[in-house]
Amino acid sequence: MKHFLFVSDLDHTLVGEGDEALKGLYELNQELERHRQEYGTKIVYATGRSLTLYKQLALEKSLLEPDALITSVGTEVYLDQYYDAPDSQWSTKLSDGWNRELIADFIDANFPNELIPQQESEQRPFKVSYLIKEEAAKEILDELKFLLEKQNLKFKITHSSSASTKQNSLDVDILPLNADKGLAVKYIQQRWGFSAEKTVVCGDSGNDISLFSVGEERGILVGNARPELLAWYDNNKTEYRYYARGRAANGIIEGLRHFQFISVN
Repeated sequence: MKHFLFVSDLDHTLVGEGDEALKGLYELNQELERHRQEYGTKIVYATGRSLTLYKQLALEKSLLEPDALITSVGTEVYLDQYYDAPDSQWSTKLSDGWNRELIADFIDANFPNELIPQQESEQRPFKVSYLIKEEAAKEILDELKFLLEKQNLKFKITHSSSASTKQNSLDVDILPLNADKGLAVKYIQQRWGFSAEKTVVCGDSGNDISLFSVGEERGILVGNARPELLAWYDNNKTEYRYYARGRAANGIIEGLRHFQFISVN
């Protein structure tokens, strides 16, 4: 056994619903903490949640304290456990060409009924976030991308099945061109000296595609992965991506054993 960099999304990936998911999270926490103490493995959470909503989840669920935290779909990186402020070097990387106010004003003026702003805690300096009806998403997001590009703005759009209480909706995030979960992981790898072969990433939804596509990191898709991620996976199968049968934390345990990051009991 050797140390590795463990990176996981939270909602529906590390943290699931029901007794089986809770049992799996407990078992995974024990294994990861043992590995961290014995081998120096590092634990990173990469979530679409803001720091505010992450702290709520951490209180509700039995989460290990991470060694680093990636929040707001990769736009904020915290490299200490005090979370006083996002890492300034990462923020500087994202600033190039980013104009949040212009993007938000443009969307409010042109798509007032189609794109509904998410709650205030999820509107971050390097992220503008909305909800959109799933059936209208492709047409509206294609048009949005076209119109924003005409403004000569630097941006990227990510979307995933919504974890909100609103049914049949997608979460839509407009980010700086240099921001997403995968690029944030690459930044941490460089800071800490981890290779792709010593890194495992875990996810379940569309905004996790960047975790799997940024390089040859060992990827675990949990058994309850959402349609947009599965469609991408079907077109990008490789030996360093594993689609687990188990759901949430149980799927992560399965994948860690598959890649031999942890031993098979």
